[in-house]
Amino acid sequence: MEVIHKIGRRKTAVARVYLSEGKGKITVNKRDMEVYFPTATLQYKVKQPLTMTDNESTYDISVNVFGGGITGQAEAIRLALSRAMCHVNEEHRLVLKPEGLLTRDPRMVERKKFGQKKARKKFQFSKR
Repeated sequence: MEVIHKIGRRKTAVARVYLSEGKGKITVNKRDMEVYFPTATLQYKVKQPLTMTDNESTYDISVNVFGGGITGQAEAIRLALSRAMCHVNEEHRLVLKPEGLLTRDPRMVERKKFGQKKARKKFQFSKR
């Protein structure tokens, strides 16, 4: 099997996933996944596509991720892994699609507007 390369994005995080046959080792930015994502919630998010398609110990995964925060990075990896699972077997799409794992979350940070404190918050008006 050749190496499968897929990209996932979330907010400003971009994840490049390289999937190859192996024993289930996940490496994120040349570190073990448990070291890079210390909380169980983030580890669950990353492994979710593998768990749902019963491929936890079938593939070795190498990930390059940058930008955004740690949660955005985990969700970007999840999208890329979901896309890779669909590339491996088209029937995985029927499992992943209803859970929303193949949908790119379009929400981004709204820009700050001129003459305002933040994107929507205004300066306090004082009547004196």
